[in-house]
Amino acid sequence: MRTDVKLRLGNMIGSKRIGLVFLLLLTYACSSEKSTKDVEEVVQEEVVPEVDPVAEDNDTFNLPEIDLNNWKVTLPISENGKPIEVEPPAILEYASNIVLKPFMYNDSVNGALVFYTYPGATTTNTKYSRTELREQIDPGSNTTNWTFGEGGSMKGTFSLDEISKDGDGKYHRTMVMQIHGRLTNEQRDRIGENDNNAPPMLKIYWQNGYIRAVTKALKDLSVTDTELLHTDAWQDGESHTFSEKIDFEKCTIEIKASDGKIEVILNEGDSKTFEDIHMQKWGVFENYFKAGNYLQTTDAEAFARVSYYALEVVH
Repeated sequence: MRTDVKLRLGNMIGSKRIGLVFLLLLTYACSSEKSTKDVEEVVQEEVVPEVDPVAEDNDTFNLPEIDLNNWKVTLPISENGKPIEVEPPAILEYASNIVLKPFMYNDSVNGALVFYTYPGATTTNTKYSRTELREQIDPGSNTTNWTFGEGGSMKGTFSLDEISKDGDGKYHRTMVMQIHGRLTNEQRDRIGENDNNAPPMLKIYWQNGYIRAVTKALKDLSVTDTELLHTDAWQDGESHTFSEKIDFEKCTIEIKASDGKIEVILNEGDSKTFEDIHMQKWGVFENYFKAGNYLQTTDAEAFARVSYYALEVVH
């Protein structure tokens, strides 16, 4: 119940109590069998105000440690046949944006930015929907990105709050972080593609309560630098599931990308490094970080809710 409603109810109840006390005073004044002391005790009991702890708690608001100036968000709803995306500066007003509110909103009690999603609108070359942030080095533009040679790191603290189950009673999975590839305009034109999409080199999943990292590998290492630009030249490569079960608890993941190498660190302790020829070959691509809630199912009643408490990217 909202605080203002509680206060109005409190005032109404207070008025009724005062009326009751007045009637009691008249009754007691007219009765010789009741003492003045009895009346004073009833008055004291009825007029003492009660403190509403919920109202006091609502005076404190905790906000997530996330600067959205360099992020856009993709939603599971569409407009003109495409998923709706909100870029800077509009994304900075997410708390009052009626389009964003159902999917991206503050949990001011726990100090988190919540990402909610369900099967809906999908982006090109995918079958799953998402409420997910996409890094924009230049706010409002997708054209400035980074290579592994230039390097970059992303560190996020999050929790999976709620997720649906499949017909067998097993939890669905969702992707919470990515390093996604991108073709330059020159690369796109060289291979005759109509968009700049390239595969994701790193995918971080919440899967059955564990964190699982999956990379990409070339199907054929003998391909040329032009042939490897095609998405179908790549397949899932090495993967790693961290031993610590996080379930629905808060955790921190840090991703460090450098020339021919990715390191993934869970809770500032357990670490996995991916470093091989496939990582070296990946150096031809541009990249960008992603973070949020990318649900990996099309089940009609599926959903997931992920809370991010902190998110930072460094280049």
